[in-house]
Amino acid sequence: MPNIQLLDGKKISFQKSISGFELTKKISKSLEKSALIMEVNGKLRDLSYNILEDSKVKIITSKDQEGLDVLRHDAAHIMAMAVQEIFPGTQVTIGPVIENGFYYDFARKEPFTSEDLKKIEKKMSEIIDRDVKTRREVWERERAINHFNQIGEKYKAEIIESIPENEELSVYHHGDTWHDLCRGPHLASSGKIGKAFKLTKVSGAYWRGDSNNEMLQRIYGTCWSSKKDLDEYLNRLEEAEKRDHRKLGKEMDLFHFREESPGSVFWHEKGWNLFQRLIDYMRTKQRLAGYKEINTPELLDKTLWEKSGHWEKFGEHMFTSETPDEKVFAVKPMNCPGCVQIFNQGLKSYRDLPLKLSEFGKVHRYEPSGALHGLLRVRAFTQDDAHIFCSEDQITQECLTVTNLIIDIYKSLGFKNIILKYSDRPEKRVGDDKVWDKSENALLTAIKKSKLKYTVNKGEGAFYGPKIEFVLRDAIGRDWQCGTLQVDLNLPGRLGATFVDKDGGKKVPVMLHRALFGSLERFIGILIEHYAGKLPFWLSPIQAMVLPISEDNNKYAKKVFEDLFKEGIKCEVDLKNQKINYKIREHSLAKVPYLLICGKKEEKNKTITIRKLGSEKQETLKTNALIKNMLSLNKLPLN
Repeated sequence: MPNIQLLDGKKISFQKSISGFELTKKISKSLEKSALIMEVNGKLRDLSYNILEDSKVKIITSKDQEGLDVLRHDAAHIMAMAVQEIFPGTQVTIGPVIENGFYYDFARKEPFTSEDLKKIEKKMSEIIDRDVKTRREVWERERAINHFNQIGEKYKAEIIESIPENEELSVYHHGDTWHDLCRGPHLASSGKIGKAFKLTKVSGAYWRGDSNNEMLQRIYGTCWSSKKDLDEYLNRLEEAEKRDHRKLGKEMDLFHFREESPGSVFWHEKGWNLFQRLIDYMRTKQRLAGYKEINTPELLDKTLWEKSGHWEKFGEHMFTSETPDEKVFAVKPMNCPGCVQIFNQGLKSYRDLPLKLSEFGKVHRYEPSGALHGLLRVRAFTQDDAHIFCSEDQITQECLTVTNLIIDIYKSLGFKNIILKYSDRPEKRVGDDKVWDKSENALLTAIKKSKLKYTVNKGEGAFYGPKIEFVLRDAIGRDWQCGTLQVDLNLPGRLGATFVDKDGGKKVPVMLHRALFGSLERFIGILIEHYAGKLPFWLSPIQAMVLPISEDNNKYAKKVFEDLFKEGIKCEVDLKNQKINYKIREHSLAKVPYLLICGKKEEKNKTITIRKLGSEKQETLKTNALIKNMLSLNKLPLN
């Protein structure tokens, strides 16, 4: 006789076991219609699942993220079903839900085309219209392996062989014939998916992500709870394509990449100006906040990484080099061990704490070539790192101070919507659980005091401590994880860091790992896409371009350029023998904020005609007035 407690606290008692279908019908007709799956005592279940004991139950609809995920999961299955109906002999492998959609990997000799995607979409619609029923069965391991081998699905059989023997194997049937190995849960029938889906692209993918294995074909799709949500998402994709930082970086002459150094940025002059201006801003903010800037070597002996624990946990991502005397060095993938060595130089007292050491450190991490993506995923990048050494009773206040600093900087750069994600201890970690208890409590207390929205990611902390991730939402609604703050009560002790406490005894400091942007390269990519290349004036790599209308105006144009340059305005003068309209188009495409046009009229009146990026209007000002306006716009946003 199960007693069911619902999300709102309401309790319902039943004389016998009850399925999710029966429960939703009992609650309300509207819920019966909108219910997709349910959560029973923290586990997601099909609505066909029978509840046998007292349970807490949440009914999941398309308004819940779990509901949206199950819509996408079912859409992936129906896509695979459609593919095998249209192209018999195609093998299915894995088809998970991903952010904003799903994919399925297929083994097929012939490549899928854009026309094939249209055929598959049409067949998916037909299957959804047929409203085929879903049925779950639990199979024995040998039966499952033999069955999938017999029907030619060798990849499925291989997956089953890799599943732990004590794990239940469930097979989901969609209709009378099509079925797949899957943990579930799933919708009651295909009709529940709706028509708010679209297949977006095809790409290659190695089986199990291993380049030594055969290449498969991956079809991506997206699925939403309404046509409106789908259209909005497709519009975001279209807008994101226009804002692609790789395309804009080329148009703005900022950077490029080469095969000779994959995942490393070749910064052009304008891109490097942008990079340095961002560092200038952050350096000033950090100095005002009491940070002392340092720099540590990029090559460090393997023994230091072994002491820190990075060699064991992170070794496969390190670039290493062996010298003729057989010493092994690693190119640093992170700055923290080097920073501790600076702390260790000289005796430190409790009066020195908190000690804030910042570093713009170049780090190198091996990323698979297939994962590299412009500035957003690289192998060599600059971390805007800082490490704060403090006592245990200073942790909460320092975490709160760091959080406020990060939020302030993000808002100054145009990001108003910021979410915090708190991650606690992972399964693989260093340190005693009592130490983890202290660091987790201190960090969570700081988050709550900040009064900012946050979510909890169980088990996603760093191997040495819990962390906060700062997530930004950009101009077109995409979320980017950028800054991090981690409490570390392990690494300082491993590397011999101590300070003299009030009682004269030596104590190990707490170390807070803090990155404002995480990677400057990645953050610049995000900035470019957020602003669609139209960066704030103070941050623009070229702030003004002086354009003489004809060669007769070159001398005056040079004088205007010199006046601006002397005042610290980043400007250039275009003396090419080209028509003025061509120059305007060229430099507008390069996203130069101010185009300064100089002709006979301007030269006679000692004025400049100004055309601002994104505006068709023009205005004319005296040089002194223009410089005054530009200087006010060129100030670092420090308030």
